[in-house]
Amino acid sequence: MLRTTAAVVAGKAARAASRLRGGGSALPGLVAERVDPGFLTQALRDVRGGIVVVSGTNGKTTTTKMLVAVLRAHGRTVFTNPTGSNFTRGVISSMLGELPLSGRLAADMAVLELDEAHALRFADAVKPTHALLLNVARDQLDRFAEIDHTAQLLASLAEQTTTGVVLNIDDSFIARIRDRVAPGVTVTWFGVDGSIADRLPELQEQDVRFEDDFTPPVAGPDDGLLKPADDRTFSILFGENGSASVGPLELQQRGLAAMINATAATTAARALLGDAFDPAVAADALRAVTPPFGRGEVVMVDGQPLELVLVKNPAGFTVALGTYGSTPVATMVAINDNYADGRDVSWLYDVSFESLRERGVALTSGVRAYDMALRLQYDDVPVDAVEADLDRALDAFLAGHPDEPKRIFCTYTAMMALRRTLAARYDLPDIGEEAS
Repeated sequence: MLRTTAAVVAGKAARAASRLRGGGSALPGLVAERVDPGFLTQALRDVRGGIVVVSGTNGKTTTTKMLVAVLRAHGRTVFTNPTGSNFTRGVISSMLGELPLSGRLAADMAVLELDEAHALRFADAVKPTHALLLNVARDQLDRFAEIDHTAQLLASLAEQTTTGVVLNIDDSFIARIRDRVAPGVTVTWFGVDGSIADRLPELQEQDVRFEDDFTPPVAGPDDGLLKPADDRTFSILFGENGSASVGPLELQQRGLAAMINATAATTAARALLGDAFDPAVAADALRAVTPPFGRGEVVMVDGQPLELVLVKNPAGFTVALGTYGSTPVATMVAINDNYADGRDVSWLYDVSFESLRERGVALTSGVRAYDMALRLQYDDVPVDAVEADLDRALDAFLAGHPDEPKRIFCTYTAMMALRRTLAARYDLPDIGEEAS
């Protein structure tokens, strides 16, 4: 107890210092974890309504935010880690703002976004009651190597989940995990309706394992299926012939990927809430969810919208280009290769940038600014300028396109740096906090 209290005090002090210096969101958690290695176990001991881990390669932050919104709309008190820092120390950092000196979190539920590897570290300390597993794609190959390894990490997480798992029926790497869950643990599926199955290849890795005995699952009445009506409107089908559907509704975030994230979140919420789940309440909650920071977030800069779009792997960048390609605007691409981005940027060669060819790219920036410019040259995309320094690039980008909408595709650490600069200039809410 005394050790946990000391960890809370040290963590809160580190949090205050970090905020003053504009530092990262994980440091306070690292400090608390060093003081008390059992911090997570103590902090979540009184959370009785469910400890939910959201993991997978793409969509964790958005899906977590949507799931939390739906649960809170049903009256549940939910703790989450909204900063997108999805290592265990990031979770602890998020807790520190809410924890009393006892170190015991007061919440009905905890919904936590966790990196695929750190999800297992979390499970070593606290067994999740539920896991929502989204997808598997090539990402940070220097950390995860082959995608089979990533799938194995998620399967190990499912094995340690005690009550229920929600799996992507359309991602065969995830669907295979059904055979790994413990006896008595329920399996619920989310996915897309057959009417749009032809769009799945643009979102996910191709499974080239042709010779095994895997049989794709079939959705049942408790599973959620996405059925779009057009590019913005959709329903989530539940029940026999869609008799208990959620929607139709529109999200504030654009694109098919966001609709699938909403389907995943709603399916998980329905599994968690049981008979208390209300489709109308869920639809209203989803409509109100704003894009998380840097994931299609729109910042108004001198009267013009500037979109920040996180890209971190081939599948994600391809989806982003497909989502935003219908509205070409002045574009900047910022690529870093720090640890949190993945040091290997060869994945840029698995993305087609042809959609940027007609309008071109105003600037490339970041640690790998010149690599990005070279990559675009191979796709005959003109690049007006290269400026590795992010702040100088941002200044030039804004000054060069003052009277038109703008968009920046950026890797994680580049996005965080640009977001901090924009927050200081335009009075944006802190990362993970909602605008008032």
